Amino acid sequence: MSILQEFKEFAVKGNAIDMAVGIIVGASFGKIISSLVADVVMPPIGVLIGGVDFTKLAITIKEATEGTPAVTLNYGNFIQTMVDFTLIAFAIFMAVKLINSLKKKQEEAPAAPPEPSKEELLLTEIRDLLKDKK
Repeated sequence: MSILQEFKEFAVKGNAIDMAVGIIVGASFGKIISSLVADVVMPPIGVLIGGVDFTKLAITIKEATEGTPAVTLNYGNFIQTMVDFTLIAFAIFMAVKLINSLKKKQEEAPAAPPEPSKEELLLTEIRDLLKDKK
């Protein structure tokens, strides 16, 4: 089997396509949550703690000189990223929990009883005929 044929089989498999769609949707979802955190959640928190913008929090390690910029430790960006991660993880957890509960409800739904076989139908008819003769 040629490499091209193997690649075609791999690319067309449902798992590879599902994974690609999941990655694309996940990346977009991450951007939405990042915007939610940066634009909706963090500003009120900054106001509550005295007007602090987390992305501007930094420690200057070396002051700027004429030819070089300052060297800073931007721990505010790290805090922002951690909050983003926590909210994204929580949102994904809630989505998975919802999907699992829907699957559980579907599994718990009583299945229709299987249709009786031909032999069972015939035996039922015989039983009914015998009841009628008595």
